[in-house]
Amino acid sequence: MKKILILLALFVTVSAFGQSQPVTVAGTDVLKSLKKSHPRLLLLKGEEQSLLSQIKKHKEWSGIHQEILKECDKIIDLPPVERIKTGRRLLGKSREALRRLFQLSYAYRTTGDAKYLNRAEKELLGISAFEDWNPSHFLDVAEMTMAVAIGYDWLYNNLSAETRKTIRQAIVTKGIEPSYNKDFNWFLTAEHNWNQVCNAGMTFGALAIAEDEPELAAKTISRAVETLPKSMITSYQPDGAYPEGFSYWDYGTSFNVLFVSAVEKALGTDFGLSQSPGFLKTAGFLENLVGPTGLAHNWGDSGLKDGLSPAMFWFAEKVKDPSLLWSQKKLLTTSSNSYVNNRLLPALLVWGVKTDLSAVKPPVKKVWVGQGPSPVGLMRTSWTDPNAIFVGVKTGSPSVNHAHMDEGSFVIDAQGERWAMDFGMQEYNSLESKGVDLWNRTQKSQRWEVFRLNNFAHNTLSFDGQLMNAKGFAKIDKWSEEPSQLAVMTDLSQMFEGQVASAKRGISIRDEKYVVIRDEIKTSDKPTIMRWNLLTPADVKIVDGKTVELSQNGKKMLLVFDTKAKIEIKTWPTTPTHDYDAANPNTQFVGFEAVIPANTEENFNAYFTNSTREITTKPLSEWKVK
Repeated sequence: MKKILILLALFVTVSAFGQSQPVTVAGTDVLKSLKKSHPRLLLLKGEEQSLLSQIKKHKEWSGIHQEILKECDKIIDLPPVERIKTGRRLLGKSREALRRLFQLSYAYRTTGDAKYLNRAEKELLGISAFEDWNPSHFLDVAEMTMAVAIGYDWLYNNLSAETRKTIRQAIVTKGIEPSYNKDFNWFLTAEHNWNQVCNAGMTFGALAIAEDEPELAAKTISRAVETLPKSMITSYQPDGAYPEGFSYWDYGTSFNVLFVSAVEKALGTDFGLSQSPGFLKTAGFLENLVGPTGLAHNWGDSGLKDGLSPAMFWFAEKVKDPSLLWSQKKLLTTSSNSYVNNRLLPALLVWGVKTDLSAVKPPVKKVWVGQGPSPVGLMRTSWTDPNAIFVGVKTGSPSVNHAHMDEGSFVIDAQGERWAMDFGMQEYNSLESKGVDLWNRTQKSQRWEVFRLNNFAHNTLSFDGQLMNAKGFAKIDKWSEEPSQLAVMTDLSQMFEGQVASAKRGISIRDEKYVVIRDEIKTSDKPTIMRWNLLTPADVKIVDGKTVELSQNGKKMLLVFDTKAKIEIKTWPTTPTHDYDAANPNTQFVGFEAVIPANTEENFNAYFTNSTREITTKPLSEWKVK
């Protein structure tokens, strides 16, 4: 190993990791416990047999294993990935490269069949010959570096010296070295998924070539251990609620887990990172975010469907809580070759096969509350009944990365259907290609003109047709886990600063039968027109001045409004307002408008119920919440 020329000292504070002593890494000391032989990333040399032995214990594991092999047989006939960008991104190609190389390398290590080795080598050399890996959008470089690092490391002993040299040079010159260019490495100070993904990618590359480039590897790993907490502390404390929502949890957290798992295997330590506040609690966030319909509470820039998440298996094993896999187990038992589209799928077997799937029982708690930058309250009446009631409530701030103006918004599942929904994200390139200023989150940003992103498109309130306060913040103030009244409450006043004096919302599942949304509004010295909005995929029928009938798939739900104020029930189309907006078929808005006089207080109750019985609701101050 070369002598180090510059000593790099790294100090990780007690507050970052919750440890009694700070972690100190000096120079190449970070590599002192490096596993000398390859493979060293995630699955060490010789661990294949143990993995295969575990796979035989459950048909679900065997099913995933066989699907990977079948997919690799298909990949063999595909041409290598080409350097073709979509807009400003090469990310789709990087992700496909990671998918292919992770699965091909896994297939070779578990079967020894040279056809997988040869096809992976062809992919590795093709990628290594690219002019660059698109450092101007560094996520592309990060995922490509991880892809090449896994292939290089897992296949190392069966690649020629010349091939190894070519791949190693690509990792250095197209992967790691651009991360030291100030034009590209702003991710080091980011407090979101970019930090997690990019540091993970660079560290995989560094670990793969560490014996040949010890100074660069040590510097890169040390830098990651120093800067990754900037994202981890923001993203997970205090309860594990991930600020960027469902889809970005899977992205940022999965790569964070890949980082922790990789350094733990290769270096024998995770530098205390897994003890970062809230990190080991975050699997509960993802599990509770999915309703009985299998649809996620997809607030922010998020997708809707639940899918296999390898990281969940790491968490379940790490904290010894198999119940975290309740939803994942159901997905495993539904055989689907679509799982092979998950570029991290082999990691599920690496992390998960020690778990006894027969020990996976439903969670006990039916309410999960997380604070942080994007607080959420998640409630359900059952984990086992597909017709259970599920309510997800979102607070926080539009100023958070990938956030929408959706504070106070909610989704509702009941009778096996989603009645109150969220549009989720619009594909970025469809907006960027039209010149939309999508990443500016200030009050007057064009971002808030995008149809799906402002408060008018969410299940929340609006006053006088104005946008929410982009810098406002709301949290979950109180909640109840009492079975007869599962509830959360939030003060939305900051979101409507300058529009009303105060706005408070409480949402409750009562007696496991119906949902209550109560809004208490105080106006300032001017009157206001309030819009109460619901986005639904159901057919809407206005029955009378207080009742709406929702119907879908042969099922019905009543939306009943109760207030002393004069309201006008309305529907609004979800037709986009700009040519850059995505279409929103088979959806509509329903709700009401009410004129609230100056210096007054009005209360509004909305009930989601399948019964015509009369319901009453007390003021929020009398709700039994803590």
